[in-house]
Amino acid sequence: MPDTPSRPPPISTESSTSPGADQSPLSTWGKSTRYPSSAPTDSPAPSRHASSSEEGDTDIIPPYHPARTLVLCFDGTGDQFNTDNSNIVTLFSLLKKDDRNEQMVYYQSGIGTYVAPQVASPLRAKLDKLLDEMVAWNLASHVQGGYVFLMENYRAGDNICLFGFSRGAYTARALAGMIHKVGLLPAGNHEQVPFAYKMFARDDELGWKQSTAFKKAFSIDVDIDFIGVWDTVSSVGIIPHTLPFTASNTAIRVFRHALSLDERRARFQANLYHHPSKEDANRGTQPGDMPKADTEYATRVGIRVSDGPNDKSGKKPDHKRTKSEIQKQRQFERQFSQGDPDSDGTTDVLEVWFAGCHCDVGGGSVADDTPHTLARIPLRWMIRECFKMNTGIRFHGELLKRIGLDPAALHPIVLDRPPPVQPQPEVHLKTVAPPVPLTTEEEHEVRDALAPLYDQLTLAPYWWALELLPMKHRLQGPPPDRKDMHVVTMNLGRGRVVPTHYEPFYVHRSVKLRMEAKNLAGGPYTPKAQYVSEPIWVD
Repeated sequence: MPDTPSRPPPISTESSTSPGADQSPLSTWGKSTRYPSSAPTDSPAPSRHASSSEEGDTDIIPPYHPARTLVLCFDGTGDQFNTDNSNIVTLFSLLKKDDRNEQMVYYQSGIGTYVAPQVASPLRAKLDKLLDEMVAWNLASHVQGGYVFLMENYRAGDNICLFGFSRGAYTARALAGMIHKVGLLPAGNHEQVPFAYKMFARDDELGWKQSTAFKKAFSIDVDIDFIGVWDTVSSVGIIPHTLPFTASNTAIRVFRHALSLDERRARFQANLYHHPSKEDANRGTQPGDMPKADTEYATRVGIRVSDGPNDKSGKKPDHKRTKSEIQKQRQFERQFSQGDPDSDGTTDVLEVWFAGCHCDVGGGSVADDTPHTLARIPLRWMIRECFKMNTGIRFHGELLKRIGLDPAALHPIVLDRPPPVQPQPEVHLKTVAPPVPLTTEEEHEVRDALAPLYDQLTLAPYWWALELLPMKHRLQGPPPDRKDMHVVTMNLGRGRVVPTHYEPFYVHRSVKLRMEAKNLAGGPYTPKAQYVSEPIWVD
């Protein structure tokens, strides 16, 4: 059951737009463009590379950034380039791709490589694909794919930025966790990658000690500059996955998360960032100290690396995890990060809730040429956060205009947004396409905010099979202890529950526009999520 949604025929709209206005960058640009291979080359990197602005390319913003940027994009389960692409594909289409000395980009579809070529067969491939969609069968290979890209291309001082949607968002967070726990191997160490992943995934005491020793002995201590994710889920099937440092990770400088207010499916519970407890204050490492070779620390604490995941008895560890075992993992995470002498435990975290279901927030609910869609709002918000946080990610300015962003409002400084445009009383879903081209982000926003949302429990009833099964959900408890809590319930199509202690509760201002709209097709809008905290409206 992939993320790609079922949907009814699109609502007919009439609009006259000037060339390039309100068009998807995917349908109007890049069809014949060729990009250089992202594979490593033997030529040495120049000590300084001329920026695009120095070469006369005024379309790129920011025109210059001192650090090279590595941008990795992970799509949702079952998602790949098509006619109804996710925000991951749209984001990727906006990036500068033609100069590996300034920026390198990597895209991983949610389809993945399901079987090794030597054992490939149509039946085996279909079975493996089904298992991946149900139980995250290939999560390890997805994480390792991104890890290998970084291993082969990272140079000291590079900024690493990760993006993901749905389970691709979980993959991005898991990759950041793997880099934090076992470090980044130097280029060429392909044989070590599977072993490094197994060590990362282990949550027993010996595994945590080995991770520290492995990182100090073999790896570079690398930080993650920015993670931007849309509606993280760990699995869309029966078996949930929990990997170290996916709930919180102070090796991340900035964490941004767009969340759905209207998703109701049991296996799509919001996977929120867990703020570190008081004991977590020293977790993680600071960006910019790459690499940090502190081999003395591993020697001081007497850590020794063993040969593999088996204990002295030769038995493999039991992966059925009790509540106490999960709490023990959190303790290991704290001890691991507190042992890093260069850590101060600071991550800039912002999670904002948006109107719409899972694919209305992450994209893919409608065709690329649809004039207005709910997914455009969290896409624009995420790109603005990239500029606010000074990531150095480089975009094509003209393409940003096509999704409703004004490059002049993003660079050289990010301007405050003006008040939202209020929808006209007679506006409803059948007239969301305007008769004239839109010129400002606010005009785009009000039209996007009134676009249809697509509830898969209504459109694809087979999802109800999972609504009737008891499911275990892990929640973070209230401060100051923030201990993990577990709840087992049948979801029965209920909306997401925002924890009572989840404050501040940030909600995008476009939600208010939709709630206040008159004559909205389907009736007045009320978010499906259950919450008690008063929303704080953000733009």
